[in-house]
Amino acid sequence: MASASREAPTLTEPQWIDFRIMRGTASNEQEPTSYQVPYAPGMVVLDAIRWVQEHQEPDLAVRWNCKAAHCGSCGAEINGRPRLLCKTRVDEFAGKPFTVAPMKAFPLIKDLVTDVSWNYEVAKTIPPFKPAHSAPFTMYPEDIERVKEFHKCIECFLCQDTCHVLREHQQFGKYYGPRFMALIASHEMHPMDVEDRLPLLQGDAGVGMCNVTGCCTEVCPQGIHITANAIIPLKERVADRYYDPLKKWLYNRKQKRAQRAPSEASGNGER
Repeated sequence: MASASREAPTLTEPQWIDFRIMRGTASNEQEPTSYQVPYAPGMVVLDAIRWVQEHQEPDLAVRWNCKAAHCGSCGAEINGRPRLLCKTRVDEFAGKPFTVAPMKAFPLIKDLVTDVSWNYEVAKTIPPFKPAHSAPFTMYPEDIERVKEFHKCIECFLCQDTCHVLREHQQFGKYYGPRFMALIASHEMHPMDVEDRLPLLQGDAGVGMCNVTGCCTEVCPQGIHITANAIIPLKERVADRYYDPLKKWLYNRKQKRAQRAPSEASGNGER
């Protein structure tokens, strides 16, 4: 027996879209404002918002740039779910009203624009890629496969917005968030990198704060497996060094030998 079609209902011209935009500033409580926009085939939510901006509300604040899901500027929440406005089609809602709101995790500036500057301050604290020697490098395909997905990140910060540690508990001083776990993983898992970021992960970055719910992976528009491929492996590395008794002992022994080596070499030179 043939299965029933599961295609979503579509909108047709000249139907109008009904939706609400949360409007307000940091000093004024946000309120939902309803709008109607004429539908066009293939329209995305950003198109509808720009129509409102052009025809009804010239002071409506919304951040966007490329309209091609590459810049990450238009991150917001649609019906409470973090999404890119330029990548969400209005016919996905099958003619039903929907609500567009700013990202909840970050301080509101105005309407759909939030202050995400904290993320850029965090990025400054992460030691950059430090190769064992200068390029060119010899790398195997499996090494490239392991890290290349992390470089797809467009820094839309939707993963930061959905992370309950930041969104619900506002623990910005204790956890860097999934975006920066992926950034650290892109360095740590590179076979040529020799920088040690485990003390940072154990300390200020707070990788232990994540309880691996996978919500960050679910909202990533680039399909990066943040939880499985970045956060969990980083947690394992931290656990190996700081909590596994044998590996902790071996690491401390290695560190002591490294500290003795320069003085021993200096002593041999004097003799």
